[in-house]
Amino acid sequence: MRFSHLLRHGALAGAVAGVSAASVLWLVVEPVIRRALAVEDARPSHEHAHEELVTRGQQVVAGILTAGIVGVLFGVAFAVVFAKARHRLPGRTDQGRVAVLAAIGYAVFILLPALTVPANPPSVGDPDTVTRRTLLYLLTILVGALLAGLLFAADRWLGGRVGRDAVRRTAVVLLGAAAVTALLVVMPAPDPIPGDVPAALIWDFRMASLAQLAAMWGALGLVFGLLVDQEEATVREPVAV
Repeated sequence: MRFSHLLRHGALAGAVAGVSAASVLWLVVEPVIRRALAVEDARPSHEHAHEELVTRGQQVVAGILTAGIVGVLFGVAFAVVFAKARHRLPGRTDQGRVAVLAAIGYAVFILLPALTVPANPPSVGDPDTVTRRTLLYLLTILVGALLAGLLFAADRWLGGRVGRDAVRRTAVVLLGAAAVTALLVVMPAPDPIPGDVPAALIWDFRMASLAQLAAMWGALGLVFGLLVDQEEATVREPVAV
């Protein structure tokens, strides 16, 4: 399969993923954000007095457009990574390998940071800690990518020494769980939640954020896998004479 075709599939799958993420943003995340903004507006005016330079509607439109652009960029990057790691990924078909890569991407870029630096709505978070939280987020992603590579290396190393697949996979899972636990122990505690913010609001926002990004990664893996599988089937079809 040509690399240019993979890039084209990645861009198309990324566009679909961006639309999926934007849809969840509009239908699921935005209502929760409005609840958070209502909490913020209910605080004394001296705590949040500011001139509104951009309306909420403009912010929503910008967020939707950004989701589409980010989806395309992630799709192209996904295609590049798949081209480089295709023969190292587990799975009997390319569609299965794509699904594995999408699951790894969601775990590294979304789930692991959600444990160390959980997402908070606009009414939560100290502006003075934005830089620290950003660095922790990037550090978590780097550690997660390194951990994924080490687990694949451990799986290959155990493959030649452990006869049973179930034992090998169990050992890799336990190793990954131990590494994630150690990461959570050494990471600093997240910012405290203000007392006027309901716990249900925090939970709903974090779940909505995970759902939005799950829609993006799920659509990316599904569409890219289907496109790759379709092209592979077309190439393998015998030519009629």
